[in-house]
Amino acid sequence: MSKRIAIAAAVLVLAIRPAMAQVGDADLVGSVSFDAPSGQLQRLMVQVGDGGTGPYPAVLAGDTSLPTHTIYRPRDLSPFGESSQLPIVAWGNGACRNNSGEYRNFLSEIASHGFLVVAIGPAAQSLVMGSGAPGGGTESSQLLDAIDWAIAQANDPGSEYFQKIDTGRIAVMGHSCGGIQALDVSKDPRVTTTMIFNSGVFREPRPAPRSDVGSPGGGPPAAARSAMAAMTKDRLRELHAPVAYILGGPGDIAYQNGLDDFQRIDHVPILFANQNVGHYPATFLQPHGGAYGVATVAWLKWHLKGDTQAAQAFIGTDCGLCHDPEWSIQSKNLRP
Repeated sequence: MSKRIAIAAAVLVLAIRPAMAQVGDADLVGSVSFDAPSGQLQRLMVQVGDGGTGPYPAVLAGDTSLPTHTIYRPRDLSPFGESSQLPIVAWGNGACRNNSGEYRNFLSEIASHGFLVVAIGPAAQSLVMGSGAPGGGTESSQLLDAIDWAIAQANDPGSEYFQKIDTGRIAVMGHSCGGIQALDVSKDPRVTTTMIFNSGVFREPRPAPRSDVGSPGGGPPAAARSAMAAMTKDRLRELHAPVAYILGGPGDIAYQNGLDDFQRIDHVPILFANQNVGHYPATFLQPHGGAYGVATVAWLKWHLKGDTQAAQAFIGTDCGLCHDPEWSIQSKNLRP
């Protein structure tokens, strides 16, 4: 590595550290690589905090074959192959942001349990810009881009993901405006489950106020209007797979919208779970994504890995979350 490139790498790492500290990350372990002739960033792989509580410490990574997205994945892919594969999780950000930095604790936690998370927003931007930084508008179709990319990687003998990805197990998820994006693409027959965080469809299409669509400071109004206009209450009938709504209680500005969705949906298994944590940041900025991280991992293990023990967190009046006084749980059609 030339002296100029080594200095550039050092500057990047120093720039990352304060951004990581903004979301309470405990440590940074990672690597960056540059193309020697151009000096352009070629590869980025960074561990957020301790990499999650799962058996596969996770990293936030960039891939030049998908520069528009950030990948959260186990650092070591060697445990995965035809007999043990990574289900796909596509993520949309609050405010329809082009930056997953606010969710990296949460998304790293999911990945550490053996999932491939592909989040909207470039990796370097999600890392360096830090929590709350603007990142531009996005489209629902970028969730499908994430799925298409993961499937292509699974089938490419030249990819490090070759035969390591379970292309038949796919979740789409998102927070606030990103949750609307997830609902918008959930009619795709490849979707195995949908998870909606602090979100719900408005009773009638309308432009979303800035405070409605994500973190403090709002989001790109054009992106929000596009997502809200595309997803209407009648389209909830397009859902064909289990769906979970995770909201922040009556103080969450999306609570009534999410509750109305829950009351309307009766043709697929559905969970409506609440903690009184409000709309943003809910528990996303907590280590490992807090309570949202625990519930999400259990839901994904159940629906994407067939883990019947994880299902006990949600099933029946004696379910695991039902015993937790911090959670309020309603459901329809949930079965082991």
